[in-house]
Amino acid sequence: MSDQQQLRNFVNGSYVEPADGGYADLIDPCTGEVFAQAPVSGAADVDAAMSAAATAFESWRDVTPAERQRAMLKLADAVEARAAELVDAEVRNTGKPRQLTAEEELPPAVDQFRFFAGAARLLEGRSAGEYLAGHTSYVRREPIGVCAQVTPWNYPLMMAVWKIAPALAAGNTVVLKPSDTTPVSTLLLAEIAAEFFPPGVFNVVCGDRDTGRTLVSHPTPQLVSITGSTRAGMEVAAAAAPDLKRTHLELGGKAPVVLFDDADVAAAAEAIAVGGYFNAGQDCTAATRVLAGPGIHDDFVAALAEQARNTKTGAPDDADVLYGPLNNANQLARVSGFVDRLPDHAAIQAGGSRQGERGYFYAPTVVSGLRQADEIIQDEVFGPVITVQRFSDEDEAVRWANGVDYGLSASVWTRDHGRAMRMTRRLDFGCVWVNTHIPFVSEMPHGGFKHSGHGKDLSVYSLEDYTRIKHVMHNIEG
Repeated sequence: MSDQQQLRNFVNGSYVEPADGGYADLIDPCTGEVFAQAPVSGAADVDAAMSAAATAFESWRDVTPAERQRAMLKLADAVEARAAELVDAEVRNTGKPRQLTAEEELPPAVDQFRFFAGAARLLEGRSAGEYLAGHTSYVRREPIGVCAQVTPWNYPLMMAVWKIAPALAAGNTVVLKPSDTTPVSTLLLAEIAAEFFPPGVFNVVCGDRDTGRTLVSHPTPQLVSITGSTRAGMEVAAAAAPDLKRTHLELGGKAPVVLFDDADVAAAAEAIAVGGYFNAGQDCTAATRVLAGPGIHDDFVAALAEQARNTKTGAPDDADVLYGPLNNANQLARVSGFVDRLPDHAAIQAGGSRQGERGYFYAPTVVSGLRQADEIIQDEVFGPVITVQRFSDEDEAVRWANGVDYGLSASVWTRDHGRAMRMTRRLDFGCVWVNTHIPFVSEMPHGGFKHSGHGKDLSVYSLEDYTRIKHVMHNIEG
């Protein structure tokens, strides 16, 4: 499938042409050249996918958790067996380093399928009881129905797994729209899944923003889930509102990295560089905004700038590359714009420019001398740019860390256990790391507060998000 130059939607268990025959070019971000075409789906395509999902739900919802588990375990094994194909598809579409994609993205995807396969059999509820004389009550936890899902271009395959695994494990069916720039690996995943799931359980419809709007506003889905920008999340919430659809929104971030004077400068600089530059900084949890203590600030800026100068970006098969290109020309312009508009009091310590004339590569960048109100502090850059501010005390660090619209993730770096405990309590973010930044595990939830959205990915909390609660009461004396 990865050699196919003209992609198709995947609906009701097979590839189908778009009804209107519309296609858009897919661009290789390493070269800026067209490598394939993908459907731009319209209302008829969305209708067909929704119809398939609705029909499949009538039987899939009644499949036992044990049967759903077996299907997901088989899918996990197949993804593991076909990892090379999936990596090729992901790399071709995103320009990511091949080895890192194989080592850092495919194994977690397999693990997440296996986790949700087991979690499908472990949903819990309150025990039955007599809360009214002569009546026994209990709670049923049921699948919601058809779920409309939208995934982003930064981690096309991983985000598809984060979406479909809990939804399918809970007994729902899915119509998923990948980003218009990165549909390749998601389509291959749907092809692989079709061997183990009934037709219509997992459908993929490609397209642009208008396709997404059609998907979200369609009357069939009962839940809409998106991973994307805050702007996109607000649009989804507004489109879902007229039908009162449930929403699951994993949106942008502006992660503070609070570095106290007792932190190990060299170790922190190395880890924060990886946390900030991995995937070209195109990660809503990226370590983009360092708040450094007064005694450590200058040494840390110097150490981080050195890390940046030693960090390589390049094509997928280049040696020792940490990250590849930005995803598209618009993203390159966005990242460049933030740096070009820096105020006079800011200082570029490393990078700060595009690399090469071909593709969308941007140099690892460090900027210091910034103030809390500066645009680059307040807004998500989504690129390989790390800023550093000097704070005076713990209270100011907390105030600055929390002083943005986002609330997705943060980290604290200190040897003081009490300070770490205070900071993790005071930081207004859905995930807080201590002396590390960016690791995830399937068992723990991921999701934010404020403009970073609501709902959780990963963990049993995500599985619960894809269920509804029903109270059942029996008159036991009638």
